[in-house]
Amino acid sequence: MTDPDALLDLRGVAKRYGQVFALRGIDAKVARATKVVGLLGPNGAGKSTLVKCMLGLIPFDGHARVLGYDPRVDGAAIRARVGYMPESDVFLAGMSAVELCAYAAELSGLPRTEALQRAHASLYYAGLEDKRYQNVDGYSTGQKQRVKLAQALVHDPELLFLDEPTNGLDPRSRDEMLELIAELPEKRGCTIMISTHLLTDVDRVCDSALIMHLGQVRFAGTIDQLRTSAGRARDYVIEVRERIGDLYDALTARGAVAAAFSPVGLTATLPEDLTAHDVLALARKANVQIRTLEPHRESMEQAFLRVVSSPAPIGPAHRPTPGESA
Repeated sequence: MTDPDALLDLRGVAKRYGQVFALRGIDAKVARATKVVGLLGPNGAGKSTLVKCMLGLIPFDGHARVLGYDPRVDGAAIRARVGYMPESDVFLAGMSAVELCAYAAELSGLPRTEALQRAHASLYYAGLEDKRYQNVDGYSTGQKQRVKLAQALVHDPELLFLDEPTNGLDPRSRDEMLELIAELPEKRGCTIMISTHLLTDVDRVCDSALIMHLGQVRFAGTIDQLRTSAGRARDYVIEVRERIGDLYDALTARGAVAAAFSPVGLTATLPEDLTAHDVLALARKANVQIRTLEPHRESMEQAFLRVVSSPAPIGPAHRPTPGESA
């Protein structure tokens, strides 16, 4: 059974196109307390298909709840509470930014007067208040991305899907967009899901991640959990003030595997009977002052490659029985 109190709750969500399985029994849950989720995966992983399923735009098999609603029967209710910023430009030619945002607000069910007020407010938040009456056709790439963000925010959604929000932006515009995204959960009270291939963006603004590969969720958890590999849970990075050789000798004498990476730093893999507390005790005994002692953390690139390169979970592929939707 799905959890109606979760922001997103997916159980066995599957989708196929003919004989091709785009989603193979997705199981994932996102709590309402989550702020920014990174939806990651190589091309063809199923990210776009999953978002379309959650928005109620395409049929699927399995069970799902988005903000407590079933996308297959409550698609309109979900879309009234969810904002969506697509990767590609979807502007109507000849319209100004304020006209486009007001139109998006009306499509979400707001009356004309309120839609226009919301349009001005969302464009102000996106930093386009001085250009809101200009034709969007003449906007730069960065300005168009801001209009798409304003359109997604105009009806004050609870959940916001952003598809490649920094795509095509120069470094300064990218930083500005990421700052806007990072502020949204506090300023607008919404949860954000970012679909992107830029792992540095995820590391900067996300507190959790869903990693997909070949139609399956390979990882779901916090960024700290992702970068602290379960297979390397006993690996530590240690920095000292001086006398690193004495700490090296003390650790290896207790069975640790250590290697120096600088005159004051080393990595150590601890044996089962040695804890981080024991490392501090060994350092005191050797008269070595430890400045930092923390679990080894992979880079986002290393963690991502580890997850998508790992064997797929063992279990039967979802094969619809006669009568199930394709």
